[in-house]
Amino acid sequence: MKIFTLLFLILSASLVAQVNVGGTITDAKGNPIPGANIFIEGSYDGATSAEDGTFNFTTSETGVKTLTVSFLSYETQQISIDLGNVQPITVKLRESVNTLDAVVINAGSLEAGDKARNSVLKPLDIVTTAGSAGNIIAALQTLPGTQNVGEDGRLFVRGGEADETQTFVDGLRVAQPYNATTNNLPTRGRFSPFLFSGIAFSTGGYSAEYSEALSSVLLLNTQDEPDQDKTDLSFMTVGLGVGHTKKWEKSSVSANVAYIDLAPYQALIPQNVDWNRPYQSGSGEVVYRRKFENGLLKLYAAFDASHFDINQDSIGAVRPTRINLKNNNLYVNTSYRANLGSNWDFFTGFGYGLAKNDIRIESDRVENEENAAHFKARVQKKFSDRFKLSMGGDYFLTHFNETYQFERGLVLGTDYKSGIAAGYAEADIFFSKNLALKAGVRASQNDLLDEGSISPRIALAYKIPKRGQFSFAYGEFSQSPNQGYLKFSKFHQFDNEHATHYILNYQYTRDKQTLRAEFYYKKYRDLVRYDSQTASYDSFYSNDGFGYAKGIDLFWRDGRSIRNLEYWVSYSYIDTKRLYRNFPVEATPSFVSDHTLSVVTKYWVEKWRSQISLTNSTSSGRPYENPNLPGYLESKTKMYNSLSLSWAYLLSQQKILYFSMSNVLGTQNVFGYEYSRRPDANGIYQGREITPTADRFFFIGFFWTISSDKKSNQLNNL
Repeated sequence: MKIFTLLFLILSASLVAQVNVGGTITDAKGNPIPGANIFIEGSYDGATSAEDGTFNFTTSETGVKTLTVSFLSYETQQISIDLGNVQPITVKLRESVNTLDAVVINAGSLEAGDKARNSVLKPLDIVTTAGSAGNIIAALQTLPGTQNVGEDGRLFVRGGEADETQTFVDGLRVAQPYNATTNNLPTRGRFSPFLFSGIAFSTGGYSAEYSEALSSVLLLNTQDEPDQDKTDLSFMTVGLGVGHTKKWEKSSVSANVAYIDLAPYQALIPQNVDWNRPYQSGSGEVVYRRKFENGLLKLYAAFDASHFDINQDSIGAVRPTRINLKNNNLYVNTSYRANLGSNWDFFTGFGYGLAKNDIRIESDRVENEENAAHFKARVQKKFSDRFKLSMGGDYFLTHFNETYQFERGLVLGTDYKSGIAAGYAEADIFFSKNLALKAGVRASQNDLLDEGSISPRIALAYKIPKRGQFSFAYGEFSQSPNQGYLKFSKFHQFDNEHATHYILNYQYTRDKQTLRAEFYYKKYRDLVRYDSQTASYDSFYSNDGFGYAKGIDLFWRDGRSIRNLEYWVSYSYIDTKRLYRNFPVEATPSFVSDHTLSVVTKYWVEKWRSQISLTNSTSSGRPYENPNLPGYLESKTKMYNSLSLSWAYLLSQQKILYFSMSNVLGTQNVFGYEYSRRPDANGIYQGREITPTADRFFFIGFFWTISSDKKSNQLNNL
């Protein structure tokens, strides 16, 4: 009898200790959420909400406890409840801002990479675009907002000159991103796509983290970690290349070297250029990575040496001018990023570039050297899914010197030293998964110009139903004048140049389809002007130049309508004028085409184990100055058009035969005109066309990858 009594007392005590917990789970608008998970932290007591959002369970826990409520695509909530006095609970969950369909601030930016949530291109696209010939810059010129300036080869964005775009590798600036060249010979970007995993290309309105660019920034990110050991071999009509990646448990190294020599190719293919020694170069790159418990260290280094010797015709000259150019370039950077705990992230890095040019112009000699360094540190704190703060500082140090030795023995020298200190703060605020704000400010001080600047920047994005969103960006941007002016800073005082950007963007995204439309207005002020035929030490300089650029960029990409076919279409319209340099009146610069259209297609033919790519680039005529006609820069070249083809054939999974041809139709394109400085006996200024160095460019290569999985290949590097 005593045993039954004891059991009864224990059961009674247990029943008395049970507490009923119940309530309702809704979204922010009060709509019920079925299937939410509700439980008391540190126990097994809990329930799942019903169709009407209600829940109910019992617990033997006592005192003040934490009740956790979670549901997919909503933020997890934790609330404190007193189990000694429980009342019905109503919990409102907010939509998570980290879902795949959440708003992304993207006005003025185009991303390519597997990690980009709103990527318009894949890493593969950057280098498999017909006509790019493995040149990252050439591939980017098929995107809206860019200008195809064929006689130059650099990146011109939304009415801005090439030096208004800055290149960064792993967040650190590259002062010399292009190979050396001379007038009317197109250059290439220095970096091969072999080591990069993602690219962000801003056509304006970029983050306060970056600076010294009036128009655009190009962000290149090296791979954090390779997937396996492998070796890549390249045999090409223009040279040879080899790359190797070695991976260990916590570290890895990737390296590649290449030798390019155009002499054999140009001996077979006629050129519109009189070469004494065609272009040749040797280059190499290496990345070392080391993982730590909470961080990643990366060391990057690139070197190239190039040489060419050419006879350049000039209208009105008795004979061609011989130019012999040798260039050596070194770039290194090291970066470290770490998770400091409590949602703190830290990044620091150092980059250094050295460029040397030895140029013989007939019997005259020009030698210059640029040393450029960049120090950077940044901290980020994620206070919640809805608020992140980033703060950092930079220091840019540049030393440039140049000597010009004339045949008769006279030597002129110029140089400058510049230090730019800057700091910034920027916040990312997500009000909901449909509304986000990025706001920041950057302050900098240039010791050479003895001038400081404050640059506020803001971007807002709002997502609308059915996969669309609007973004708006505003920003103030400053940049010191380019090297061609600053080298005369001992004789003249210069100021920063400035630009204000306004951008309105609409983007529609669904699986394998993207539509972008972007309207922009850019206002320039404080541009450098001079009063002579060319910029010289004895020119009169001022910073009273100004200008504007406005237009629309359209982009459509489709990879779902036709099986095995991906294509994109880019269209840009621009209206721009400037009063700068030695312009007598406000005019459209000679590198601008009002209309630009690019169509890129990539088709995989399974039966042939081939990827066939076609790129057609078209642009309206560009302004040029004809001294025989009234006005300034009022004449225009004929329309530009070039159709390029590439064919990658998989001999086996790891062996590729690759063929490409630019300007397949042999269109006789004209980039501009050059006129003599003096009229002839009849009062006419004689002129000649500025044309490509060749009507077409052919390329054939064999690419072989050796890896342990026997599946990797170089298709993404072609």
